[in-house]
Amino acid sequence: MKTLLSNRLNYCGFGALFLSLLLAVPVIAIIFVAAKPSGDVWQHLVATTLPTYIYTTVALAFGVGSLALILGTSTAWLITMCNFPGLKYFSFLLLLPLAMPSYVIAYAYTDFLEYAGPIQTQLRLIFNWENSNDYWFPEIRSLGGAIFVMSFVLYPYVYLLARSAFLEQSVNVLEVSRTLGHGPLRTFFKITLPAARPGIIVGLSLVLMETLNDYGTVDFFSVPTMTLGLVDVWLGMNNVAGGAQIAASLLVFVLLLISLEKFSRRRQKVYQQGGSRFSNLPSHQLKGLLAISAVVICLLPISVGFLFPVLILIKLAVQYFGVSWNQEFAKLVFNSFFLSVSAAIATLVIALFLAYCRRVYQHNVLSFAIKTASLGYAMPGAVLALGILIPLAAFDNYLDDLFRSLLGVSTGLVFSGTLFAVMFAYVVRFLTIAIGQIESSLEKVSFSMDMVSKTLGYSNKGTFWYHHLPLLKGGVIVSLIIVFVDCMKELPATLILRPFNFDTLAVHVYQYASDEMLGEAALGCLLIVVAGLFPVLFLSSMLVKTRVLDIKDTKQSVS
Repeated sequence: MKTLLSNRLNYCGFGALFLSLLLAVPVIAIIFVAAKPSGDVWQHLVATTLPTYIYTTVALAFGVGSLALILGTSTAWLITMCNFPGLKYFSFLLLLPLAMPSYVIAYAYTDFLEYAGPIQTQLRLIFNWENSNDYWFPEIRSLGGAIFVMSFVLYPYVYLLARSAFLEQSVNVLEVSRTLGHGPLRTFFKITLPAARPGIIVGLSLVLMETLNDYGTVDFFSVPTMTLGLVDVWLGMNNVAGGAQIAASLLVFVLLLISLEKFSRRRQKVYQQGGSRFSNLPSHQLKGLLAISAVVICLLPISVGFLFPVLILIKLAVQYFGVSWNQEFAKLVFNSFFLSVSAAIATLVIALFLAYCRRVYQHNVLSFAIKTASLGYAMPGAVLALGILIPLAAFDNYLDDLFRSLLGVSTGLVFSGTLFAVMFAYVVRFLTIAIGQIESSLEKVSFSMDMVSKTLGYSNKGTFWYHHLPLLKGGVIVSLIIVFVDCMKELPATLILRPFNFDTLAVHVYQYASDEMLGEAALGCLLIVVAGLFPVLFLSSMLVKTRVLDIKDTKQSVS
């Protein structure tokens, strides 16, 4: 393959390079503004709230990560390696909490478990308690409540990648472990878990990044994290530099997390024999108490993370339907779908362009630029919003001054405070997902196809359009659906960057819930959850078919 500098179509490569640098602007802006003096804000924060912000953020990440790791890994192993009643249903039901935004489940459980909720109300009636001084009940609006809520929503990231890793393990290695007298549990800890560790660690990293990104849950529960501190310094104290410095600190923490994940498995290599990868995995038949325990272990996260919250939301949505369903609500639905569809399409087009350019132009600078542009997913939404708003506002001010001096006309807000800013945030944040999926699909296309296409007279554009794109159909559909759903659920960046008098379902739900009007927010919550169900079920079906198709293909090639 020719390099970028020697290829005739180098303008496409330079276009990809320019686009990558443009998408990396938020990261650059955060670093640039953070270098400016912020006055005495840091002295004030260190003396007052900064230690609390750091402690709470670390405690939240540790708690959510630990619980999600246990839930995701244990259920993935049971579904993959054991046989018990309800197995085929649990295999996809365990992914359903992935459709629940953490702030939605927080609102649902708050209505159910708070002092005025049905649980505590019934307890007071049964035991004749007068008030909260007569008994103790766990406080849902606390750090523990946030860990509980977020863990049961985010564990599917670990489950999905852990199960995928378990499905790819070598059957021969498992059989050797059996012949050595190792039981199921010992084989799991000695063989299966170490081999699946890279995938599990990646899933855990996603959980931690989503935890750091959360704003709706921690704000509703009044849990003082670094994200809340960033918003408070930026908007409450009107100190952009101080907010950028907190944002940079949070970004460094995320990058350190990613680096530690890669460093931890730098020397780990897992080799498998080709034929054993495509054999049926041995299954442990569970009976009696063990089968009941497996059912309970799988049913617990499904019930806590999906079934109970959905039932609570349905009850509230039916009760407040007459209040919630009106012309304004229909407008919110249209705004959310229009913005999410537009952003998903834009993200997909950019991801296709960048991924294909990286394939065609094997150039280190371009590859580094695309990797930098892909850092958006590692940035919490509030950090990303600050990184976007700073350069866009500066450009708008420059444009307004220019038109005033030349034409005596004010241009106003052309980019900042408009839908462009929100869509740009969506593209930057979710580009990693789309590029990862597209590149994964492109890796399966042999480079010999490119060479054959060139001998037939096709250009790079023609090769992509007529030969590669039809083969990328599955990856394109998956990335489009996932980005659409993530855009529907995105709250912090939307809340900060949206234009005046323009709200989405996520913002609508947040505003009503913040005003303790959970009933009015329930219908919007349900629609967000329903929008997230389709890709979850689609991902579940793809995961189940992966090894089955590999086995069938191998058997056919052997016969």
